[in-house]
Amino acid sequence: MKTLTGFTLIELMLTVALIGIILTVALPNYQGIMKQSARATAQADLMAFAAAMERHKAAVYTYAGAARAAGDTGSPRVFQAHSPATETVALKEYDLTIESLTGNGLSYTLAATPVPGGTLAKDGVLYLFSDGRKAWDKNNNGTLELTEYCWRC
Repeated sequence: MKTLTGFTLIELMLTVALIGIILTVALPNYQGIMKQSARATAQADLMAFAAAMERHKAAVYTYAGAARAAGDTGSPRVFQAHSPATETVALKEYDLTIESLTGNGLSYTLAATPVPGGTLAKDGVLYLFSDGRKAWDKNNNGTLELTEYCWRC
């Protein structure tokens, strides 16, 4: 007598259900980790951008002239204009800009703005100030609240 080997329909259905449950739990966690990773890269790029601003100030004694535009704000001339700065523009997650220059060019605000239509579009803007303060508009409402003056809040 010959014995049949193989999987029953119930075994296959249980396997598919288990894979579905695992994916339901794992996929959101994976996406969250990828967002945290992109945000951490933008934070590191903002710190490198700030170092480039300090080198510029050491050379010309002011932060003025660090931007491509004549108004000293917008896209930087002294650093990459996107993050991750080590990747091509096609893979950018954030746009890096000089948000403001005040005090006759003696202080600045740098910003990392999520690319519109990207995976982080509603993640909120990251800020780095020349005095070392850091902020993240976590609720993405366009104003910084007292609880948002940190990058890990």
